[in-house]
Amino acid sequence: MENREIELEFSIKSGAPEKQRTACVVVGVFEGRKLSDPGQEIDRASGGHLAGILRGGDMEGKAGATLLLHAVPDVLADRVLLVGLGKEREFHEKAYRDAIATSVRTLRDTGSMEAVITLSELAVKKRDVTWNVEQAVIAAHAALYRFDRMKSKREDARRPLKRAVFTVSRRGELKAGEAGLARGLAIAHGIDLAKDLGNTPSNVCTPEYLAAEAKKLAKTYGFGCEVLDQAACEKLGMGSFLSVGKGSDKPPRFIVLKHNGGRKGDKPVVLVGKAITFDAGGISLKPPAEMDEMNYDMSGGGAVLGAFRAVGELKLPLNVIGLVPSCENLPDAHANKPGDIVTSMSGQTIEILNTDAEGRLILCDALTYAERFEPDAVIDLATLTGACVIALGAHPSALFANHDPLAREIEHAADHAWDRVWRMPLWDDYQDQLKSSLADMANIGGRPAGSITAACFLSRFAKKYHWAHLDIAGTAYKGGRDKGSTGRPVALLVHFLLARAEN
Repeated sequence: MENREIELEFSIKSGAPEKQRTACVVVGVFEGRKLSDPGQEIDRASGGHLAGILRGGDMEGKAGATLLLHAVPDVLADRVLLVGLGKEREFHEKAYRDAIATSVRTLRDTGSMEAVITLSELAVKKRDVTWNVEQAVIAAHAALYRFDRMKSKREDARRPLKRAVFTVSRRGELKAGEAGLARGLAIAHGIDLAKDLGNTPSNVCTPEYLAAEAKKLAKTYGFGCEVLDQAACEKLGMGSFLSVGKGSDKPPRFIVLKHNGGRKGDKPVVLVGKAITFDAGGISLKPPAEMDEMNYDMSGGGAVLGAFRAVGELKLPLNVIGLVPSCENLPDAHANKPGDIVTSMSGQTIEILNTDAEGRLILCDALTYAERFEPDAVIDLATLTGACVIALGAHPSALFANHDPLAREIEHAADHAWDRVWRMPLWDDYQDQLKSSLADMANIGGRPAGSITAACFLSRFAKKYHWAHLDIAGTAYKGGRDKGSTGRPVALLVHFLLARAEN
């Protein structure tokens, strides 16, 4: 069974909202019953009909509130949907995205098959039309996303939303809106792919499954694709990567994707994604609580594949390499044991003090493999440490970098994508925690600063290029009863690559 694509057509339009022939026009209301500009236009055309309803107390404009009106006088649309925006002075990026999501979910639940959404005209501080439309498309996709391929019965909307038109206030903004639409669709499709891969359970989403998905992408978008099996990895000396999967009967796969969109000879950007398709912790077995969420330990690899889908759709004029080391981390007689020493592809030896610190063991060989491409920059992303979740929660991803200009690039891309990061220290002071009396280093540095020492470990394998590490343990998925992939940080990666392609 294939997960269904969201069958929703988007377009951009300008024009008077009261003259739109559609099932529904969506306008915003700030607290204090203040209509947005398009709402005021509809109100004037209808002889004050909206203002009268608001004065009656049916809606105050609180964030998340909705009110559906039928047969508004002198308005061509069948319905007008009022969406609460909260306080105008506090209206920012999150409030904007939430309003779009609320409107789309309400349209779906009320049976509207098409709608004109004027919320894209709202002023968001320091953001432009392109940003508004791009984020509207992404938020709409997220609101409608469902992962139901594993269910025997699927619940279909009575009359699902089929077409959404985002408006701009002037015809001169149509070009900027179209640019935002193209970017938003590409990013949304990439996020959806990352979500699908993350939400697919580990008995289906194995290393070989991820390799097959990479091959599909390559065939669709003309990427180069190579999948290294165990024998090929052994020949390369990837002793650290291969040690992690020894306890599983699912063979490891090292996936290499290549997008040659730039000039021949231009140094590529390399994206490296951790893809542990299930992490039981190995011999250092995790506690049972929440272990069901450990299929999401491949979220870094899933985000790389999602970013590549967006790169393919946008046909970015840039050379990009994707590296996805993938395996399972399970306990059996062949598995890594605490105290084992392995030799990485770099030749450096690692004493494994905790087999549940396995992500760094697969990433370190991928970082060494990246050297062969003589990269302009390398970004790895991984659900690496629980310590990162304690430090930052679920809002920003942790950013580490050995090159300040690269870190600033990523911070700028994260802000523009609204897929935020927070930079953490990568000081040499922390390196001492990784000392081993028997090997070149240990794979853990104790409880203090766990996310930082993990990054310090990786930095030892990234000395030959500009490198950044994103710990996405808190941002890549949500746990609990409503567990599911967020698709982050696909948007961040795409914006980083877009900025590179434009310079």
